[in-house]
Amino acid sequence: MEDSHLIILRGNSGSGKTTVAKRLFDHFHADAMLVSQDVVRRTMLRVKDVPNNPAVELIYKLCLYGNRLNKIVILEGILRCDVYGNKLAELMVNFNGVVHVYYFDIPFDETLRRHATKPNAHEFGEAEMRQWWRSSDVLGVKEEQIFNEKMSADAMLRKILNDCVTGSNNTMKGS
Repeated sequence: MEDSHLIILRGNSGSGKTTVAKRLFDHFHADAMLVSQDVVRRTMLRVKDVPNNPAVELIYKLCLYGNRLNKIVILEGILRCDVYGNKLAELMVNFNGVVHVYYFDIPFDETLRRHATKPNAHEFGEAEMRQWWRSSDVLGVKEEQIFNEKMSADAMLRKILNDCVTGSNNTMKGS
């Protein structure tokens, strides 16, 4: 794979996007850069997830930096459409390579069940997850594909890897 690829994984807390992102990152090894919304917003900047927070711009710049390094850039997070949507659209246009967008459309009860299996499950629970919940928070771009609860992490990983090899999911250049 010679082109740069931007792989955007979005969805609610507990949907599986971080698991898939880490597996992609391990698969691509030194050719990849992983940008996690939680790491940037909560760990690096310690800011609230509100419109115009500084994490929005930093995530954008980190992804473009990875693009300049000709890396496969994996961006994962809740990435709420109302907070990140415009900047993600700008990123897709300005990324010089192939863009892949996946939304994890997993029902709330399933995300809650998955969350209970995570090592950090004690950090927050159902009340916080309900507060953060966004039903069908899709970007609505032509590149966006939907993953559902019937798909395993392995199936999602295979789909993304196949899309990267075949170049499906379109580039944004000239759109």
